[in-house]
Amino acid sequence: MTKILIIYTGGTIGMVNDPKTGVLIPFDFKQIQQNVPELARLNYDLDVYSFDPILDSSNMDPLIWADLAKLIQEKYEEFDGFVILHGSDTMSFTASALSFMLENLSKPIVLTGSQLPIGEIRTDAKENLITALEIAATKKQGKAMVPEVCIYFDYQLFRGNRSIKYNSEKFEAFRSPNYPILAEAGVNLSFYKNYISRQPVEPLKVHTNFNANIGVLKLYPGISAQAVYAITKSGVDAIVLETFGSGNTTTAAWFIESLREAIASNKLIIDITQCQRGSVALGKYETSKQLQQMGIISGYDMTFEATVTKLMYLMGQGYSNAEIARFMEQSIRGELTA
Repeated sequence: MTKILIIYTGGTIGMVNDPKTGVLIPFDFKQIQQNVPELARLNYDLDVYSFDPILDSSNMDPLIWADLAKLIQEKYEEFDGFVILHGSDTMSFTASALSFMLENLSKPIVLTGSQLPIGEIRTDAKENLITALEIAATKKQGKAMVPEVCIYFDYQLFRGNRSIKYNSEKFEAFRSPNYPILAEAGVNLSFYKNYISRQPVEPLKVHTNFNANIGVLKLYPGISAQAVYAITKSGVDAIVLETFGSGNTTTAAWFIESLREAIASNKLIIDITQCQRGSVALGKYETSKQLQQMGIISGYDMTFEATVTKLMYLMGQGYSNAEIARFMEQSIRGELTA
């Protein structure tokens, strides 16, 4: 019998209304099982691990990602797949982080959650949970159909490090703007094999060292020198620069010089676009030519979530800046199209 481990971290899927305050608060996973009697009808051997205390996903951080990765490592040989129940707000960050932490992954890690608590009449939680379990259990010729860290939400399966949360009000909470979906649940569960990645068949390696000393500089017309210097002159080790269009910035002398000084002080700067779709193309326009020449790293079409977690991961491995720059511009877990 296929064995699946459900890891319950928290999130809306396991919330109930506090009758005293009217605020959503977490409850025990046993109550989720009571609300989804269909779980008993699945022909899987299910086991559950619940975080204690249960977490709102806004409180996720690299230490908790490390705990998740270590738990998967500990249970890896015992189970065929893993379903992580997680709050949707930071789900794409966790999925991206785990994709980098779990090298040589050959089993499904499916994150899911819901927009409405599981006890609500119109909840999306039941379908998301049941189909996530089915995806985690699906094999072909004895091998996992989707040996990736992915997110299942509202009938679609996304590569985790290509996903973004784009809607807080609809059941269709996630999108993958620069990569096709991996599977779709309709009358049948359809897998799109050409888009599913497989890592080398080698023993699982788990990397838990992260360096989160990163600054984020999002550009806007009229940004002041004071706002820029607050990031470029700070003590961060790296800066994620969110630019316009295909990687363009203002060419004001003070701004360009601030970037040069940051690089001279051994800071890494990664250029990603503010656009949800498309890619950075440094040097395509004059406004990004100087960035390319000074050694700013192209994030290509990576999401913000993948950029931040990949950078944390690489800096945590003790690589030199030159090595990090090289790896940031390469796809190591299917996170970018160079």
